[in-house]
Amino acid sequence: MDRLIWTAMNGAKAMLDRQSEVAHNLANASTAGYRGETTAYRALPVVDGPGARTRVMTVETTTGTDFSLAPLRETGRVFDVALDGKGFFAVRGADGREAYTRDGHLDLDNTGRLVTRGGLAVLGENGQPITIPPEATIDIGRDGTVSAIPLVGIPNVAQIVGRLKLVNPPEKQIDRGADGLFRQKSGLPAPADASVRVANGMLEGSNVNAVEAITQMISLSRQFDMQIRLLQSADQNARGLSQLLNLSA
Repeated sequence: MDRLIWTAMNGAKAMLDRQSEVAHNLANASTAGYRGETTAYRALPVVDGPGARTRVMTVETTTGTDFSLAPLRETGRVFDVALDGKGFFAVRGADGREAYTRDGHLDLDNTGRLVTRGGLAVLGENGQPITIPPEATIDIGRDGTVSAIPLVGIPNVAQIVGRLKLVNPPEKQIDRGADGLFRQKSGLPAPADASVRVANGMLEGSNVNAVEAITQMISLSRQFDMQIRLLQSADQNARGLSQLLNLSA
């Protein structure tokens, strides 16, 4: 009976954790540049107490990321950029450290700095924010070169103001933080990669398949219900055994 309770309880907890992860992915199915989260589980023996080695607990072992590419959609907006293939944009995180994102929905803040939609400064190859002169629009080249084009004065006179820092560190060497940004496990900035290419006037979507995520949530809900029914069966069996013991007494 005790083993059944352990198995069902840990199974139900794992299903709840997995449900939360899938719900988070589904909520970001329309977030530009979002990469889906993945989780793996394994069974570990409980080492304390008599008979503990016959009891196991399901624990989360690794939280990973699905780095598969997502489709690009054209927006025509000069501040929208997408990465054509593997790679990341470098930004300055809220903690002041260099971090990486695939979200190319950019804009200007009130000081003229190029920032993400969350207000994080977009970094150039020198590791410093890129600033756009006043009364100018921009053009971003395939190699990440940012040119400022004045809206007044001499037309079509472009001034190069910087180049986006584009990186492509090995996927096994980066982790996703609680803020959704990626950073190198070593804590050091990744070197710029000249082979990363930019598509201007486009945004990359999320690589989460909404239909697949909804199907997973339904499946996980049914698995959770099955674990709960096992717990209810264990309770009913325990009650029946208790009644038999009372009658024999």
